[in-house]
Amino acid sequence: MSESSFTLLRDIGTILLENGEEVRFSIDAYRGYRYVSVRRYIQTDGFTGATRDGVTLTPEIVQVLVPLVARLPDDPKAVQDGVLGKFAKRPGICVVAKVGSFKGRRGLDLRQWQEDVGWTKKGIWLPYEKMKEIKALFAQTKDALNEAPPDLDDF
Repeated sequence: MSESSFTLLRDIGTILLENGEEVRFSIDAYRGYRYVSVRRYIQTDGFTGATRDGVTLTPEIVQVLVPLVARLPDDPKAVQDGVLGKFAKRPGICVVAKVGSFKGRRGLDLRQWQEDVGWTKKGIWLPYEKMKEIKALFAQTKDALNEAPPDLDDF
């Protein structure tokens, strides 16, 4: 495998949103390391593909995040806004998972925080009304990560 090549290892699943948008969960590899990608995709007359909205998570973050997400109630009215956790991604960078509101709607926000900058543009907001699907996709992702990883040199 080339040092800088991106490889899709496993497509986990999709959450359908409005206006031809969807969020895809996948396990990918880059420079020999596995990571989880949660990214928004769109399909319009002028463009079809991934957007900048998304975040990558290390397998270690997913292992800790999945039980926290699983404990969230399915009903958006039964949950309070707040931070679920702050997870180290690499030195100086972490991912913050929180429940909050955006444009009058509740959601799960996964956002990257950089010590010297603060909030970065890397992140994704997942609508809370899709929480059952979010929980299922996170659980499937965790299960897939627990399987024996492929030999990345084969890609």
